[in-house]
Amino acid sequence: MRTVNHWIDGKAVEGTSGTFGPVTDPATGARTTRVAFASADEVDAAVAAAKAAYATWGPSSLAARTAVLFRYRALLDAHRDDIARLITAEHGKVHSDALGEVARGLEIVELACGITAQLKGELSTQVSGGVDVAAIRQPLGVVAGITPFNFPAMVPMWMFPLAIACGNTFVLKPSEKDPSAAILLAELAAEAGLPDGVLNVVHGDKVAVDRLLEHPDVAAVSFVGSTPIARHIFTTGTANGKRVQALGGAKNHMLVLPDADLDAAADAAVSAAYGSAGERCMAVSAVVAVGDTGDELVAKIRDRAEKIKIGPGDDPTSEMGPLITAAHRDKVASYVAGAAAQGAEVVLDGTGFTVEGYENGHWIGLSLLDKVPTDADAYRDEIFGPVLCVLRADTYEEGLALINGSPWGNGTAIFTRDGGAARRFQLEVEAGMVGVNVPIPVPVGYHSFGGWKDSLFGDHHIYGNDGVHFYTRGKVVTTRWPDPADSTVDLGFPSHR
Repeated sequence: MRTVNHWIDGKAVEGTSGTFGPVTDPATGARTTRVAFASADEVDAAVAAAKAAYATWGPSSLAARTAVLFRYRALLDAHRDDIARLITAEHGKVHSDALGEVARGLEIVELACGITAQLKGELSTQVSGGVDVAAIRQPLGVVAGITPFNFPAMVPMWMFPLAIACGNTFVLKPSEKDPSAAILLAELAAEAGLPDGVLNVVHGDKVAVDRLLEHPDVAAVSFVGSTPIARHIFTTGTANGKRVQALGGAKNHMLVLPDADLDAAADAAVSAAYGSAGERCMAVSAVVAVGDTGDELVAKIRDRAEKIKIGPGDDPTSEMGPLITAAHRDKVASYVAGAAAQGAEVVLDGTGFTVEGYENGHWIGLSLLDKVPTDADAYRDEIFGPVLCVLRADTYEEGLALINGSPWGNGTAIFTRDGGAARRFQLEVEAGMVGVNVPIPVPVGYHSFGGWKDSLFGDHHIYGNDGVHFYTRGKVVTTRWPDPADSTVDLGFPSHR
């Protein structure tokens, strides 16, 4: 069986802890790989390599850093299919989704290639007689990233390219469920000429995570995952004096007003709810139908959902793949099984679905729940699977209050033809990312990604300008030079005395 090992100081390093985790093919359920789990000592070795590399990488020129990043971008582009195949093999998402993930990660690499503009400082001359003030930004040192299973390439690429472009060195702890993409990203960085120790990858569980959070040489931690873990990462990291950005879970709502194009809204709801099998924090998992739109909208969603082809991710005809693990599949199914007893109308029940020839895979079909009460588990919890809840509201104000009553505030969307209603919504809704007739409003790379309330712990969103500020710290320099005419050395300046 193949073993995925660590990447420390520019090379693959075999795990020595004796602890390994299983990696399965979600389409077949077969265990294909094992991944070495790092001990605290192995995490320490990765941090030590990063600290040693920072001594030369931190002071390196912007030109030297961006030269590596431009080469890295070219290598990532050339290996898109290779990265996508690893994602499909270990996560299960269809190849087109995996390619889309790589493309979104590349956006941040491209942003990092232009870091010279992002790191320009500010200068004010003559703030007082002969006094100038300059503001500059400098790297933090060793920073770490802890990333989730649902985007094993994209989320790491949201972190480390920008961090190293700013002059930091990086220790990545990817998900142990699908670790191979992270190793390929590190190998390609080394091929691009990234110095040894600037990017390190350690695998593992809570042992590795807690050591990163407490390590005195780690200055900052980025995290993407569930809200309970995000809260733990934030409280533990900050208690240890670290800067932390911890992105948590979500229950993203799509508000559909009576004037909306219902065909467009139904198309959007299906792609946003069931794409990537619903395993994404920006999935639309709750549609709020306003007025008398509900019945027609639900019928349109059902019609489209029933036509989605579910199958192995490497089958080009598949539109949705399996879930990451059998345990997660069973948990998702439990929400559908208990929905009717809690007052919801089960329009589509995807539990019990299998694919011929792949009966041991982690399969589940598409589920659609209508008239879901706000106290039902299917609405209250982040399901992270292909289950769409439809709720009803009589008015815009009632729908807005429902959305703002959620403990999460990651992303949201409104579907309407009325510009005034859309403008009100984008100002009044309590969420960090808003779409107007756009179901998944993930910002482009040069804007920042992040939510409100229990969807984000910390002061900085990820990538964009917030990302640059997170991975750097400001310094202000006030300078006064004596008049050269007063120098004891004759420099040829006329005296003013």
